Amino acid sequence: MALYSEKVMDHFRNPRNVGVIEDADGVGEVGNAKCGDIMKIYLKIENDVIVDVKFETFGCGSAIASSSMATELIKGKPVSEALALTNKAVVEALDGLPAHKLHCSVLAEEAIKSALKDYYDKNGIEYDRSQFPDCESCGHCGEE
Repeated sequence: MALYSEKVMDHFRNPRNVGVIEDADGVGEVGNAKCGDIMKIYLKIENDVIVDVKFETFGCGSAIASSSMATELIKGKPVSEALALTNKAVVEALDGLPAHKLHCSVLAEEAIKSALKDYYDKNGIEYDRSQFPDCESCGHCGEE
């Protein structure tokens, strides 16, 4: 059995939504100090719908594929649906990731949430802070 699914390879070789949105409504950047992956997500939001999303990722093939798939999953969706996106949904949409690469899907989820938090903060929109755990409380960077 191959280490990576055909969908992972396709999103790695042909990533969707790569780039920058200069006048983004929300920007989120996250990284994993342990593996060195860095993801940056840009959101353009109109009438509470994500009308455009772009990403820049410095990382392995799984990180690029996770970023690409995550942007595809939220593009054209209401902000509430994007906020509900989980790393498990990203993994399922990619037809799986090796266990030692699951952190890449977590980074994609965190980058989207970071961009949404930035959007809420910039626009003075009230939100449930528990949906946006701070870096110190997530424990992600210390995971084995």
